Amino acid sequence: MVGVRTLVVRCPDWAVVAAAAESGVSPHVPAAVIRNGEVASCSAVARTEGVFVGQRRRAAQGRCPELVVFEHDGERDARVFEPVAIAVEEITPGIEVVRPGVVAVAAQGPVAYYGSAAAAAERIVDHVAGRAGVEASVGMADGVFAATLAARRGRLVADTAAFLSELDVRELGRPALVDLLRRMGLRTLGAFAAISERHVAGRFGKDAVFAHRLARGLEERPPSRRTPAVDPAVELVLDPPVDRVDAAAFAARTLAERLHTGLSARGFACTRLAIEATTTTGEHRRRVWRCADPLTAQGIADRVRWQLDGWLTGAVLTGPVEVVRLDPEELVDGDALQLGLWGGQGEAADRAARAMVHVQGLLGPDAVVTPVLGGGRGPVERVRWVPWGDERVPADDPTAPWPGRLPAPSPATVFDRPDPVALLDEHGADVVVTGHAELVARPHRIVHAGRGRQVVGWAGPWPVDERWWDETGAVRAARLQVLGTAPDGSELAYLLIRSGGRWAVEGVYD
Repeated sequence: MVGVRTLVVRCPDWAVVAAAAESGVSPHVPAAVIRNGEVASCSAVARTEGVFVGQRRRAAQGRCPELVVFEHDGERDARVFEPVAIAVEEITPGIEVVRPGVVAVAAQGPVAYYGSAAAAAERIVDHVAGRAGVEASVGMADGVFAATLAARRGRLVADTAAFLSELDVRELGRPALVDLLRRMGLRTLGAFAAISERHVAGRFGKDAVFAHRLARGLEERPPSRRTPAVDPAVELVLDPPVDRVDAAAFAARTLAERLHTGLSARGFACTRLAIEATTTTGEHRRRVWRCADPLTAQGIADRVRWQLDGWLTGAVLTGPVEVVRLDPEELVDGDALQLGLWGGQGEAADRAARAMVHVQGLLGPDAVVTPVLGGGRGPVERVRWVPWGDERVPADDPTAPWPGRLPAPSPATVFDRPDPVALLDEHGADVVVTGHAELVARPHRIVHAGRGRQVVGWAGPWPVDERWWDETGAVRAARLQVLGTAPDGSELAYLLIRSGGRWAVEGVYD
């Protein structure tokens, strides 16, 4: 389904704008927000001094000694953004907060009311500047994803697919997938969108399918045909009513857990959440938050806490909060949370756990195992099998550098023991690897399990030199990736290892 025509209002560099505004720092002073030791957001003045997002804190301060540094604070971002959201809502009701600094609204209403998209955008920008005192840009396209990208560029897009096709895949915001796509030569959203969804699903997984839909200008997830049998909304009556942020945060956690548990038990997850508050004076406030990924219990609690903080701290509410209500406006299937068989909450996970324990009782504790990804270089040595119920701790640190580690993606099929294979040159002779990790001839044909394929490409070889200090345990080998084509045209990629003068298959890429 093509995304709904959407207007997105975006306040550039919002995290640093909010921090500077609350601290009274002039917008003409170079400033940056730091998260986990890196620049998460910086002002335009700081960028002119050589500061950029992703830069280490020390490097940023080295480039710009007068840089004012703030620590990341999500509550501050949401609290300061509430006046901006109110200003946009005064112009066009029905807004949804995507995140602090970004709001979205269906374009049909404001465009029809003001006569054109350009007139609506100009009216919103002027009103936000006058009412909240901040700069904003407006973008329009099909769907929130494309409209947000358009807002970064201040564009009102007529042809969403054409607009997206020229953009870099980095706009997807999924570092692992982006790195893989760029190594495959898919550098634009258009190139990624040109691949069939069936191939994306078979080779990359569910998250890549969601990203692929965005690259095509579609909604991230098709609409769910299921509806809950009962109203999933939850409500909490506060006795006594609260007017402090810390008390509101406690109420947010309690209510978030109730909502998430109830949705999980019915197989649902929430992507659009309406937060409502009623005060002792009868005042009622409502705000909708939209999230690209299904909300976890912590995600729900964060948004409720941020919203209540904005209402209470900003004196938007005229009295203490007496009732808080959470109403999930958009639901998706619970498996969209991408929880594994052994993780997550709810009745399904409990049934799986009981079944595994029962099998262990029949066949022994080692009959049911789960994989633990640890450190190592080859695909086999990185996986350790742990009996069900034991602590799943890697034997080696998977985050260590591990020079020479096989790069992603890993083979889909990995053999416990390398399977013998023949790699032949055009004369039918064995392809040998020299001591300098070089091939003596071009691979021409690979024969595995009695089936031959013509080699159409390869990468490597890469030397494997491990435990060189141990004469009995030393490993000296070479790895090679080979792509073979069968007579029927089907392709298969192999991960080969050359050891002891023989080739063997460590894994197969589907």
